Amino acid sequence: MISSFPQEQILKIEDRFLQIRRILLYILVLNWAVAAAKLGYGWLTRSASMSADGFHSLSDGLSNIIGLLGIWIASRPIDESHPYGHRKYETLTSIGISVILFLACLNVVREGILRFFRPVLPEVNWGSFLIMGITLMINLLVMTYETRKGRLLKSDVLLSDALHTRADLLTSSSVIITLIGVRLGYPILDPVASLIIAGFIAYAAVDILREGSRVLSDGVAIQTDEIKRVVLAIMGVKECHQIRSRGRTDDIHIDLHVLVDPRMHVVEAHHLSYAIENKIKREFRGVTDVVVHIEPLEEGNKKGRN
Repeated sequence: MISSFPQEQILKIEDRFLQIRRILLYILVLNWAVAAAKLGYGWLTRSASMSADGFHSLSDGLSNIIGLLGIWIASRPIDESHPYGHRKYETLTSIGISVILFLACLNVVREGILRFFRPVLPEVNWGSFLIMGITLMINLLVMTYETRKGRLLKSDVLLSDALHTRADLLTSSSVIITLIGVRLGYPILDPVASLIIAGFIAYAAVDILREGSRVLSDGVAIQTDEIKRVVLAIMGVKECHQIRSRGRTDDIHIDLHVLVDPRMHVVEAHHLSYAIENKIKREFRGVTDVVVHIEPLEEGNKKGRN
């Protein structure tokens, strides 16, 4: 069977991907506008910290492009070669975003270290503060909007990109503090701040990589005890074991073994398996597939519930 999704659910999935693509396009335009402002003014004023922040914003835009490519692949329907769909490509894309962050981090570290050996006195004026203030507000709005939409749509790409933007927000704040320090006569703060910025970028990259790796390596999606508690509350279930869960938060797959009275008719067992599947899907959002293995309760193991 190539697809077991009803038409209504397929339309919802397509609408979800369409919304994510639209959001990424909006944010791409904003990120590149912010990057152009920071890089341009950072180059004119010879500010390492502002230029580093500009490269970070530029990497935001590149991550949006990778996100668009990943969403395009992930939105493809179930087929014979991918019976579970293509949605993990969205998670794989988030890994790509973390790689971009690591590369941006290395570039910033390199520039910061060079400034220690070849000091450059950056020019700080009110224009510097104006550029950073405006871009800071844009980043704050982008992060808030993207996080809210990412949670609503359960999108790895949007949430990963929001973490990327959050790092940009923190680095922009560091740049503003650095500009104040340079203005007060402490130019050494400029390369120091660029290294601190690199730390923020690396932290965001590790955070994205950790969550993406959990999904791709089939880490536990829902705690086993929670699933067992729900299943044991269903009439007819004596015991359950070998519970496994995996997948993304919006595409969780669960399989488990359920022990029942050995005298239970096969039709009753069939209806019970459907009841278990429906109960799990009601209790845990994001569950799309439940496989229930019905087993007879052996005489020597009747400590299960009646």
